[in-house]
Amino acid sequence: MPAKPGTTVTWVHLLQALAAREGVEQLGLSSRRMAGLLGLAPSAVSQYLSGKRVEQGFLSFAADPRAREIARHTVEALIESQEAGRPPTRPLLEGAAALSELPGEWPGPAEHGAHGLAPVPGRGASPELRQLARWMRHRVKAEQVAVAQCMRLAQRARDELTRSLLRQIASDSLRHAEIVSSLASYIDRGVSGAFASGITRKEVEALIEGERRAEAQADAAPGRQLHGTMAILVASMEADERKHTELLRGLLQSGFRG
Repeated sequence: MPAKPGTTVTWVHLLQALAAREGVEQLGLSSRRMAGLLGLAPSAVSQYLSGKRVEQGFLSFAADPRAREIARHTVEALIESQEAGRPPTRPLLEGAAALSELPGEWPGPAEHGAHGLAPVPGRGASPELRQLARWMRHRVKAEQVAVAQCMRLAQRARDELTRSLLRQIASDSLRHAEIVSSLASYIDRGVSGAFASGITRKEVEALIEGERRAEAQADAAPGRQLHGTMAILVASMEADERKHTELLRGLLQSGFRG
């Protein structure tokens, strides 16, 4: 059966809602642990559990034993990924794809919230702010298309390394969509600047030192002898390490108030 219409990101949101309830109510995980596994704020999981935040199509799928089984399997895969130090993106994308094959109400766009894209600010907002909000909406749509296209190609690829490369791009696009959605929720409230809280500069400096060690190890790695998709994947890891260092340095320079 072909997958239903709707973006991959939307199906991920619905899966997160189902997995949150399955993990806490059936598997006995704490809401904070579940939030960490799903990459959500604890408040988002609490809203899923209380029913204050329900993704469109949730009730239809929550009543389907097959959907609950997919959600349970996703939670178990997320636990394994966390223990192995792997990102949660692959279990979420695979679970979302399986969910989209089931009969039920097609999920619509996510509501405004931790995942939903904030509406364009009202008439009282400045033209610049309204233009920025519109740009963010277009950017999220573009990232959603990229996720769907990469996952479609990954399913057609016949070797694991090519699938890994395409899933990595899909993971990045999904993360970009989430970042822009979070930024948009601030813009909607008229907030154009935010600063780090709950962490210290010393802790960030320790992270930078760890990234430096990782970069040094990458320079000495035997990756220079690899070719094709193998070399591309190693190069992507090295690029990530450089990006992490750049982000942490930026956090030190301008991410703290004062």
